Amino acid sequence: MTTRTLSLLTPSGRLTLGSYLGALRPMRERQGDAFYGIADLHALTTDHDPRLLQAHAAEMAALFLAVGLDGATLFRQSHVPAHAQLAYLLECVATTGELGRMVQFKQKSRAGESTRVSLMTYPALMAADILLYRPQAVPVGEDQQQHVELTRDLALRFNRRYGEVFVVPEVVTAGDGTGRVMDLLHPIRKMSKSADAAGSILLLDPPDVVRRKVARAVTDSDVGHDAVRRDRAAKPGVTNLLDVLVACGGSADGVTTYGALKRAVTDAVVAELEPVRQRYAELARDPGHVTEVFARGAQRARAVTEPVLAAATAAIGL
Repeated sequence: MTTRTLSLLTPSGRLTLGSYLGALRPMRERQGDAFYGIADLHALTTDHDPRLLQAHAAEMAALFLAVGLDGATLFRQSHVPAHAQLAYLLECVATTGELGRMVQFKQKSRAGESTRVSLMTYPALMAADILLYRPQAVPVGEDQQQHVELTRDLALRFNRRYGEVFVVPEVVTAGDGTGRVMDLLHPIRKMSKSADAAGSILLLDPPDVVRRKVARAVTDSDVGHDAVRRDRAAKPGVTNLLDVLVACGGSADGVTTYGALKRAVTDAVVAELEPVRQRYAELARDPGHVTEVFARGAQRARAVTEPVLAAATAAIGL
């Protein structure tokens, strides 16, 4: 029996090498019964430019196809109304204490920033995203594990109070850290999708831009014979470059200098991303194909989610 999987990416910026190695490439390996979505509703939880949101979502949709996810059901979250509708029902099961303990909300609050109500309640929307599709497994990064655990709690509570409606999913994480790519200039933090993140390699960066970004990557002052080695504590920049090199199919054998390491990383990254860039260029000449694929995906997603929403609505007493 094929295990259903689900992943949604938020169009809060442009997809990066980190997005590809940590999410998109693993998603490509799981397409038997997979629903992959663009979480555009999640992008509304913070200040945003509507035109940029549309542009990022359109680019992401084409990149989903460019990296080879056409064997899965692809959709935009906002085109499947059950997501927002079930989110409200789950808000009626969640508590303010639970939502207030979520890491992202706590970080924003501590910083003294004015936060939108949707930032506090979006874990309920994320729970709806998951529970609507009744997946047995939900692959997540470490930063989202807390939200999936809350999803499990809400599903169990709803089922206990109102009847067995939801499948309680298992959390699947890449425990070895595979695909975790750090910022080239600040290697103690993840590569960001932000437009001003100079340490991020974007999936659509041309080779000369990749070369410049890797050339500026932080290393350290060590020039010994064993300078090129993994040591995440003492040499986070070098370790990140080595991780990227191996993840992109390269090898550090015989690489003894930082210059040679950066050249090897550049060659490996360019070779890994070139097919994606080429396919994206083809899709850009036929945008109607992308629209059609996502329209079919949204139709299937609605067919799958509406019965779950109907069951939850009836169970809670509406």
